[in-house]
Amino acid sequence: MTGAGKTIKQRLGSLEQHLKQENPVLVSAVQGYRHLDQVGRSLGLLDAEESYATQISWWPMISVLGTFSAGKSTFINHYLNHRLQATGNQAVDDKFTVMCFASEGEPHTLPGSALDADPRFPFYRISSELEKVAKGEGHRVDAYLQLKTCQSEQLRGLIFIDSPGFDADSQRTATLRLTNHIVDLSDLVLVFFDARHPEPGAMRDTLSHLVGDTIHRPDANKFVYILNQMDTTAREDNPEEVVGAWQRALSQEGLTAGRFYTIYNPEAAVPIEDPALRKRYESKRDNDLQDIHARIQRVSVERAYRITGSLEKLARHIEEKTVPRLIDYKTRWRKLVLGGDAVLLAVMLLLALPLTSLTGLRDGWKVSLPEGWQDSATGIAGLLITLAIVLAAYVWLHFRVRGLAAGRIHKRIQKQYAPGPERDRMHNAFRTNSLSWHSIFRRNPVGWGNRTRKRLHRIIDEAHAYVQTLNDTFTDPSGAHTSGTTPRAPLAVVEPISREAQPGSTAAPDDAKQHPGSS
Repeated sequence: MTGAGKTIKQRLGSLEQHLKQENPVLVSAVQGYRHLDQVGRSLGLLDAEESYATQISWWPMISVLGTFSAGKSTFINHYLNHRLQATGNQAVDDKFTVMCFASEGEPHTLPGSALDADPRFPFYRISSELEKVAKGEGHRVDAYLQLKTCQSEQLRGLIFIDSPGFDADSQRTATLRLTNHIVDLSDLVLVFFDARHPEPGAMRDTLSHLVGDTIHRPDANKFVYILNQMDTTAREDNPEEVVGAWQRALSQEGLTAGRFYTIYNPEAAVPIEDPALRKRYESKRDNDLQDIHARIQRVSVERAYRITGSLEKLARHIEEKTVPRLIDYKTRWRKLVLGGDAVLLAVMLLLALPLTSLTGLRDGWKVSLPEGWQDSATGIAGLLITLAIVLAAYVWLHFRVRGLAAGRIHKRIQKQYAPGPERDRMHNAFRTNSLSWHSIFRRNPVGWGNRTRKRLHRIIDEAHAYVQTLNDTFTDPSGAHTSGTTPRAPLAVVEPISREAQPGSTAAPDDAKQHPGSS
C-alpha cells in the first residue's frame, strides 16, 4: 500500500490548523478523510499525493451561474455593498472570478495562478485538470480564473464565484470542465435568468446546460433559480406571463419542483410611476431577496453537514459502485486475455508441427530423438534452448495480449465515465490491477477484501458520529440546554426555503470567522 506523500500530509495538517480556529467540529472529519485515503490508495484509486479531502471545499462556497446580461454581477455587487464586479449589457468578463474576504480596504485582483498554487482554495492544481482537457491549456490558467479580494463583511467566511455568461463559450470543453468542478464543490448555486428575454425557447441549449444536467443530481436542492430584472415587466404589467413562460421552459427540461425567485436590483431598476404597482413589485422583490440572503447565510451550517455527508457518500460509493465496476472490468479483461491466449497457443502449435519430423515427436507426442542425438549433449542442449525460446516467446506474447486487452478496457472506461476525477481514478485502479505481477485469475481487485470492507464501514460509522456532533451543536430536541444558556442556531436543513427570513438574519454565523483570504 502506498502511503501519503509529504505534500499532502502538510496540506491536511495545515487544513486542520485552520479548522481549529474556524470550525473545530470539522477537525475530526479530516481524520476520517485520511482513513478513506488509505482505502483509495490500497485500491489504486489515489496516488501518494492525492486525497479525497482535496476534492471538496472546506469553506462555504456559493457559485453564481447564468446567461449574459442576466444581472449576476449586479446582484453580487449589491449583496456585497461593493462595486467589485464590472457590469453591463454585454459580456464584460470571460473568466471565473473567485471572491473572498480580505482585511485590507482596497480590493485586489490576482491572477488564476494564485488559486492554482494555494491549497486552501478549491482550485488547487486546477491547471493539471485543464491540461487533461487540452494540451497546453494548463499553462493558461490565468485565462480562465482570477481571484478578487474585498473587505465586505458579507464575504467573511465565504467564497463567492461569479461565472462568465454560460451561453458564451458553451462549446469550450475547458470552460464546461471548470463549471462542473465549481458546481460539484459549491454549497449553493444561484442560477440567474433574464426577464427581459421572454422567449426562453430560443435559449434551449443554455437551459439544458443550466437545468437539464442538474435536476438528477443527489444535491439538486442546492440549486436556486432566479428570474432577474423583473422591473422590466412593469410597463406591460405582465409578470405572471413572463414567469409562466420561464417556468414552462424549465419544466420542459425536467425541473418541476423547487422555489423560483423573481427579483430586480433597486439601484438599477426601471422607474415605476404607478405607486400601487411599484409597491406590489417592491414587496415581491424584497421578500424574495430576503429569502435568498437568508439562504446564503445558512450555507456555513450546511457546509458542515455537506463535508461529513460527503465522507459517507464516498465510502459507500467505493463499496457499492467503484469496486463492483472494477470487478466487472477485471472479468472482461480476463476473458479477453484468456481468449487471446487460446488463439496464441493454437497458432504456436500449428507452427510447431513441422518440428515433429525433426525432433521425432510422434506416438502420442512422446519425444524420440533422432539417431545420433542420444549421446550428444549438444543436441540435447539445442532442444532445450529451442523449447526455452518457444516458452519465452509465448510469455512475451501473453503479456502483449494482456496489454492489448487492458487497452480495450481503458477505452471502455473512457466511454462510460464523463471527464473528471472519477474517470481518472478508475483508470488508475484498473491500471494497478493489470500490472504484470498481478494474476489474471484474481477476482477481487488489488487491495479489496474483508479488511478493507470493514474499514469502509468504520469510516461510515465515523461520519454518523460527526453528524451527531453537529446535531448537538445546532439543535436541542430535548430542550435541556434552553435554560440559562444562549439559544442555539437552528438546524439549517429543516427550515424550508420558502419561509421568510426573520429580521436580523443577515449576520454571519459564528462558525464562519476565519477564511483563507483573511489569514
